[in-house]
Amino acid sequence: MKKDHMTHQNAFTPILDPEFEPAILWNLAYQTDVSSSTQGRPVSIALVRPDETCTIFETQILPLTAENTSRTLFYLERILKFLLWQRGGSTVLIAGCDEYTSALASIYAPGGARAFDYEFFGEKTYLQPLEVKSCAFSDLPVANEQAVSLGRHLDGCRIGFDLGGSDRKCAAVIDGEVVFSEEVEWSPYFETDPRYHIAGIQDTLERAAAHLPRVDAIGGSSAGVYVNNEVRVASLFRGVSDEDFQNKVRRIFFDLQARWDHIPFDVVNDGEVTALAGSMSLNENGVLGLAMGTSQAVGYVTVNGNITPMLNELAFAPIDYRSHAPADEWSGDLGCGVQYFSQQAVARLVPLAGIELPSEMPFPEQLIEVQKLMAAGDQRAEKIYATIGTYLGYAIAHYADFYEIRKILLLGRVTSGEGGTVIIKKAEEVLRGGFPHLHQQIEIVTLSEKNKRHGQAVAAASLPKIGEVI
Repeated sequence: MKKDHMTHQNAFTPILDPEFEPAILWNLAYQTDVSSSTQGRPVSIALVRPDETCTIFETQILPLTAENTSRTLFYLERILKFLLWQRGGSTVLIAGCDEYTSALASIYAPGGARAFDYEFFGEKTYLQPLEVKSCAFSDLPVANEQAVSLGRHLDGCRIGFDLGGSDRKCAAVIDGEVVFSEEVEWSPYFETDPRYHIAGIQDTLERAAAHLPRVDAIGGSSAGVYVNNEVRVASLFRGVSDEDFQNKVRRIFFDLQARWDHIPFDVVNDGEVTALAGSMSLNENGVLGLAMGTSQAVGYVTVNGNITPMLNELAFAPIDYRSHAPADEWSGDLGCGVQYFSQQAVARLVPLAGIELPSEMPFPEQLIEVQKLMAAGDQRAEKIYATIGTYLGYAIAHYADFYEIRKILLLGRVTSGEGGTVIIKKAEEVLRGGFPHLHQQIEIVTLSEKNKRHGQAVAAASLPKIGEVI
């Protein structure tokens, strides 16, 4: 499926990636034409989960003509893709565009262009097939997204951990005070034996426990989808066979909890803990936390200080609409956040900046080399960070169509050092020049270097409530 209509120009071109096509600008151009047509058609997209929680997104589309068909289908498909990875759902009900729903259902089906997403949101995440169906406006369910409180418990002796694709972080916390924090390198992605993962996590917990008089509770964060501490989908275990995943990984945290005398033990998506860390540190709500590390971890704390059942897996949500955008190596889709806000993004930009590094060098090591060059004042490295910053400015504007945002909190290794300063500067430049209302509304913030690297583990420690056992 191709987009065939371009009505705008990118005013702030990423210096190393001039063909970047920001989703926000494409969508604005489309909606401008909808308004100009005076015949815009309202569309509502409801995403329903098995527990019957539901969220609804409302938009408008161009009148149905042969000229508009491919463009509108592209618009709807990209919006649906974003909504699935932002909000989650196993049943998609669409009102107002019956002519397009069957095409969308074919795209999100076995053998379709989004077969990966079909499998992810079907049997893997919600344990039932993903369905995309037409619906009358009068038959749409009522939106009933439920916000819940998360963490902020710091009493007692706690361990917090964060599992990334290149390192494991941990913190030992006593009554809210960090007495120890550490990160240990590991390579979980392509390990086929789940014992590697179990031993690594247990080692991290033991390292933190050595600095505590006792352990009252353990909280953790990790990339992926977790439901009541059960692993549903997680890239950390992508190398494990389906059989071993079902038998040894799905309830891995229950097994680890048993090793620790069944003390309170909570694990959630790393993006949620990113946002929680920011909300706690900044004493502010309406926080969209974004960690640029091995992947892109995103979480959201509402303006009321709570979280929702949304997935917030924006690593796999599109922000670049060009037809030849870089592909995510996991889902195969184009233009998704992980290729713009992670170590992968840095590695992708390294050759474009004229920096020569061995092609087989792991992404974390490439980032270290770029950081060294940045510290030495190398303009090639600065161009990498400036490019990521421009991406970020446009992405924030796009995210603001789906979230109520007061603060953008940046964390993760990619934002460390002077490079992080350049990223923020360029992002603010895009917002100030292209979206002044958002520049006034949204502040981009970061934490100290220590908290930036270990803040998620500390916030994770606050997840369990002592006295409650799963």
